[in-house]
Amino acid sequence: MIKILVTDGMDKNAVKSLIDAGFEVIEEHYEVEGLKEKIKEVDGIVIRSATKIRKPIIDAALETKRLKLIVRAGVGVDNIDVNYAVEHGIQVMNTPNSSSASVAELAIAHMFAVARHIHIANVTMREGKWNKKQYKGIELNGKALGLIGFGRIARETAKKASALGMKVIYTNRSGAKEGYDEYTYMSLDELLESSDFISIHVPFNKEAGAVLGEDQFDKMKDGVYVINTARGGVICEKSLLKALDSGKVSAAAVDVFEEEPTKNKALYTHPKVSLTPHIGASSKEAQSRIGVEVVETITKFFK
Repeated sequence: MIKILVTDGMDKNAVKSLIDAGFEVIEEHYEVEGLKEKIKEVDGIVIRSATKIRKPIIDAALETKRLKLIVRAGVGVDNIDVNYAVEHGIQVMNTPNSSSASVAELAIAHMFAVARHIHIANVTMREGKWNKKQYKGIELNGKALGLIGFGRIARETAKKASALGMKVIYTNRSGAKEGYDEYTYMSLDELLESSDFISIHVPFNKEAGAVLGEDQFDKMKDGVYVINTARGGVICEKSLLKALDSGKVSAAAVDVFEEEPTKNKALYTHPKVSLTPHIGASSKEAQSRIGVEVVETITKFFK
């Protein structure tokens, strides 16, 4: 029987579907040393963001050469050494179609939170403070939203932002996209100079480093709002904190961090930062859709 290890949880209906299809499913999270041993016994593994499949794990799997498939239940595969796995005959797949709406909604939710001081008012109200005068916010309607990257999630965000009356501009490394004439394509520098809100939607590239660092913050409008629901590392946290303290950035919303769980106390205690613990795809609907896509991927691969 083909064994599938699910390390970071999966929708219960998806697990049942795999079992009904004749797979043996093992649901358990392992730390690195435990995973090195367990991965030798399975044919496929399904992970989310908590489990990292790096070279030492792949090397352990190659001892038995049983592992044939790694599935990332989500979009990004930066927690997997993809090239190394593929070079050694292990296929890597993800579920790019299932969580776009969920992540886009979180990005929009964070925009509302920082624009109307919801993130900090929720804290100070619980402390018995009535800071009404300090919390004069701004409307999203009429503001320019700059999207860095224009993949599935960015396009979902654009659609929702446009419905709120925002002017959407975007930049994309492959240039302007056909069929999206209602949005304005700009270079990165033009976008930085023109946006009231900036939401980043690109994968993290370790070699390239942060997309938004000190130079990029310097080019932004004074009082800009910055949103990151993409990947930790695409924004330099040190540069972001400097921009927040100087007032260059009015507020930031962060769902993903350079290190997770984050240990950056200066960031997670900053009054101008709205925070969530990497929950972009953590909606019931998204997890259900992801589960369906995982089942389809595994079934097609092995059957």
